[in-house]
Amino acid sequence: MATLRQFEYLVTVVDTGSFTRAAELLHVTQPALSHQVRALERDAGGPLLERLPRAVRLTPMGRAMLPHARAALADAERARSAARQASGLESGELQLATVYSASLGVLPPVLRAWRREHGGVRIRLFEHRHGDELKASMAAGQADVAVGPAPSDWDGPVHALGVEEFVVVLPPDDPVAVGSTRVELAMLADRGWVHYSPENGLSEVLDGACASAGFQARAAVRSEQTAAAPMLAAAGLGPALVPANIIPKQFDGELLRPDPPVHRTLTAYTRSRPDPLTAAFVDTLARRAAVLPDHVRRRLAPG
Repeated sequence: MATLRQFEYLVTVVDTGSFTRAAELLHVTQPALSHQVRALERDAGGPLLERLPRAVRLTPMGRAMLPHARAALADAERARSAARQASGLESGELQLATVYSASLGVLPPVLRAWRREHGGVRIRLFEHRHGDELKASMAAGQADVAVGPAPSDWDGPVHALGVEEFVVVLPPDDPVAVGSTRVELAMLADRGWVHYSPENGLSEVLDGACASAGFQARAAVRSEQTAAAPMLAAAGLGPALVPANIIPKQFDGELLRPDPPVHRTLTAYTRSRPDPLTAAFVDTLARRAAVLPDHVRRRLAPG
């Protein structure tokens, strides 16, 4: 039986004229999008789209289905709107606390989806340098929900969002990066690193990873801005260890998986059982959090 998600995929492909562009807008991989469209075609009993070299066009069956797909999506949106109005999800303010790195990499697609679904709800964002600082602010009542590293000894609900992967960034011409997608951290022991200010929680992540590899990271430069680290590394100031999800799509530095690997569990947590507005946001987080974006995953794939 056709699903609303399949109808959404079909309509988005038609509206954009491209499977590639539709996948980007829907935040899914192109193979997943194609699979769902083919499943819809099997359910319909024939092809809905003609796949041309540089475009797609509707078949007669597709032209017959399209208005009904649009109507089903519109009906579903009206149903969601009525439910949100009844539960207070159409307006108000959500207070969100996070760490700097999450506001750079994990949250943008979440907030984009949230604004599309709950445009009348304002977001007030509080950013923190360290996971402990984030936890303390939440305990003091600063925000409705926190997004960051898993907190220790937390009494309230904690929702795992996924495992954040860290990558080593090197300049494009660095010989260590030639023909490889991995690097032993010990091979970089004699380098000066793009480090973080001591107050930044990523400083501890880098020091811990290097200690596990048997050396102490020597700082060539320290940055208070998390977003600056990959840029400085790509410019040749030294290797940097950064969350993979903060790497922009257009980035000319080299990305390598460190050996031993460096990971961190990301969570959303609240002080008590969340109200409907906060619960809706946590649900959006679970669906849209870009813990490892597709463009970084492709760059890290062997070969």
